[in-house]
Amino acid sequence: MERGKMAELESLETAAEHERILREIESTDTACIGPTLRSVYDGEEHGRFMEKLEARIRNHDREIEKMCNFHYQGFVDSITELLKVRGEAQKLKNQVTDTNRKLQNEGKELIIAMEELKQCRLQQRNISTTVDKLTLCLPVLEMYSKLREQMKSKRHYPALKTLEHLEHTYLPQVSHYRFCKIMVDNIPKLREEIKEVSMSDLKDFLESIRKHSDKIGETAMKQDCRYTQWKIIAKIFFSLLLSPNIKAQQQRNLDNIVSQHPRISGAKKSKKEVCASSDLEVKNTSPMSEQDSGILDVEDEDEDEEVPGAQDLVDFSPVYRCLHIYSVLGARETFESYYRKQRRKQARLVLQPPSNMHETLDGYRKYFNQIVGFFVVEDHILHTTQGLVNRAYIDELWEMALSKTIAALRTHSSYCSDPSLVLDLKNLIVLFADTLQGYGFPVNQLFDMLLEIQDQYSETLLKKWSGVFRNILDSDNYSPIPVTNEEVYKKTVGQFPFQDAELEKQPFPKKFPFSEFVPKVYNQIKEFIYACLKFSEDLHLSSTEVDDMIRKSTNLLLTRTLSNCLQNVIKRKNVGLTELVQIIINTTHLEKSCKFLEEFITNITNVLPETVHTTKLYGTTTFKDARHAAEEEIYTNLNQKIDQFLQLADYDWMAMEPGSKASDYLVDLIGFLRSTFAVFTHLPGKVAQTACMSACKHLSTSLMQLLLEAEVRQLTLGALQQFNLDVEECEQFARSGPVPGFQGDTLQLAFIDLRQLLDLFIQWDWSTYLADYGQPTCKYLRVNPTTALILLEKMRDTSRKNNVFAQFRKNERDKQKLIDTVAKQLRSLINSHHS
Repeated sequence: MERGKMAELESLETAAEHERILREIESTDTACIGPTLRSVYDGEEHGRFMEKLEARIRNHDREIEKMCNFHYQGFVDSITELLKVRGEAQKLKNQVTDTNRKLQNEGKELIIAMEELKQCRLQQRNISTTVDKLTLCLPVLEMYSKLREQMKSKRHYPALKTLEHLEHTYLPQVSHYRFCKIMVDNIPKLREEIKEVSMSDLKDFLESIRKHSDKIGETAMKQDCRYTQWKIIAKIFFSLLLSPNIKAQQQRNLDNIVSQHPRISGAKKSKKEVCASSDLEVKNTSPMSEQDSGILDVEDEDEDEEVPGAQDLVDFSPVYRCLHIYSVLGARETFESYYRKQRRKQARLVLQPPSNMHETLDGYRKYFNQIVGFFVVEDHILHTTQGLVNRAYIDELWEMALSKTIAALRTHSSYCSDPSLVLDLKNLIVLFADTLQGYGFPVNQLFDMLLEIQDQYSETLLKKWSGVFRNILDSDNYSPIPVTNEEVYKKTVGQFPFQDAELEKQPFPKKFPFSEFVPKVYNQIKEFIYACLKFSEDLHLSSTEVDDMIRKSTNLLLTRTLSNCLQNVIKRKNVGLTELVQIIINTTHLEKSCKFLEEFITNITNVLPETVHTTKLYGTTTFKDARHAAEEEIYTNLNQKIDQFLQLADYDWMAMEPGSKASDYLVDLIGFLRSTFAVFTHLPGKVAQTACMSACKHLSTSLMQLLLEAEVRQLTLGALQQFNLDVEECEQFARSGPVPGFQGDTLQLAFIDLRQLLDLFIQWDWSTYLADYGQPTCKYLRVNPTTALILLEKMRDTSRKNNVFAQFRKNERDKQKLIDTVAKQLRSLINSHHS
């Protein structure tokens, strides 16, 4: 029973579930029916479900059939009525078609007449309208034709005015026509064309200005040069009045200026003759006329007219036209920016010097002409246009130009080794600076740089004069100048300030004490001063500054250049004592002439030497140093000669008996010294005395070294006595007074060390030496114990070797003991002295 109930309940649940699924199938979209069907197949009763589904389908089919049966009669009635209406509609259509055909046939003629009338009225209205529109269009076309003609004839500014009238007055009245729209579209193109053409003219102008800026600058500098030349002439005349001592030199300068610039003297010449150094003709490099290119022809001017101003050579109308056109077009800022940018580029090109500019003056001249031409043009633009360029822009360009120009000049001038080229460059820079200063540009830095170039000029002068001095010193014969007549005497005195009453009284022929290089060197120093003075002209320096500059340069000439040349001559290997003596005499006279050089500079600069801060000449020191070097060289040469003679010494240190006279080499040495000191008569007394004392001391020292040298291991008393004869010969030479001025036995004291040492050994006075050693009154005060011991050891060794078999004799044994005792005591003295 329970099992039957359970099955019944399950059957009811399955039926309910199938019913629910069928409802979902009926109410759900077909695309979503999959999950519902899946639930059927997941169960085990799908067969029942299929039965229920078939039953449901049959129910729905029965309902559809019932509904169709209910509405079928109404459908049939409707079809019947529609068939009746179709027949009536066909009849109505036929009636309308017939009526329309009759109407068309009746109104055909009327329609034709109306069409003809309409066409006539349309033509009449079109004609009237066309006349009215043509009346409006003709002025526009005429104005446009005028515009094209103006542009064709390059009348750009009138064309621009016509374009403005056309755009703002005429075209607005006929703006709806297609040709007007074309014109309106072309107006910007026409404006651009005008701008481009005017800009093209400007570019041609700028290019022409760039090419001919050197000509413009040359003309401007030529104008300034005339004014400068008149200033130079006035300055020279003024100097002639104030400084008659330099009249000849200034007169030469004046003659040179007048001869180089004949128009200053009043002669009238043509433009080409005045400007023969440069080509002022402008050659056309393009089909444009000279007026359009910006450069005017000045060759056909009257001969008597002055050189035209730099602005007279340039036609600035392309700039003015272009500026005005761009101003009207509202693009003035664009034009200003373009003009300044292009001119800056040109400035950089102008300021770029050629790599070989330093080789010739023409290279510098062309460089300066281009710079001057550039700024002359800019200065004119500044004063003739309103705002195209301003003072700040000009100052900026000038600062750039000044820095680059100074840098280029510093670089290229450093290559110049010719003082004439440096001097010409300085004059060119002064003209360059004065020209630009006349246009209001500050040029102080250029004059400051000229002071730097002045140092370089001084260096080139020093190098040049170094060669001049070397040639003078190398070609000199270092002999007193012979004078055969009064004319030669006066000529020499005129070249060198020398006065000697005794020499004037002497009859001809006679000799000056100095050689030819003295007046030559003196005159070359004056020429150097003249060369320094030339550079200082037109530098706007005060007389004190010029004087200081000349003195400093002259001091360099004396202390460095001349001093080095003298030192080189003195230090030459082949220079002899005679030449050295003459150099000392020459430098003595040159030293005395320094005061005349001071006076010479004072006459040139008109600055008294007593003025505060005046630089003094160091010539005295230079010549003193040279003289001292020559003196030292004399001492050195004498010592070398003495050494050469001493190399000939050939002593027999083992000789038992001395010779009868002094050694031959020493006799020859003494003869050489006597003849040498006889030449020293013209030297200052102290020089001769010092040379003689130095030679004697060196001889004494060398003889002492010869006696004590290590190679001499043994010597005898006989050899020592022979050596004593040579020393006596030297003392005899010292007593004879080879050089006057020594007091008493001063010269003999040079040999005192040798004399006391030899007396001690020859007299064998050891008791006195040992007893009085260390006392100021000691007889052998100059004998050093070490020296005595060395010499004693050499004699002891000799005594031992020669007396091997005589040692049994009592006297020899006593002598040997005495030597040993003396040697022991000498060692004791040496040790006590060291402790």
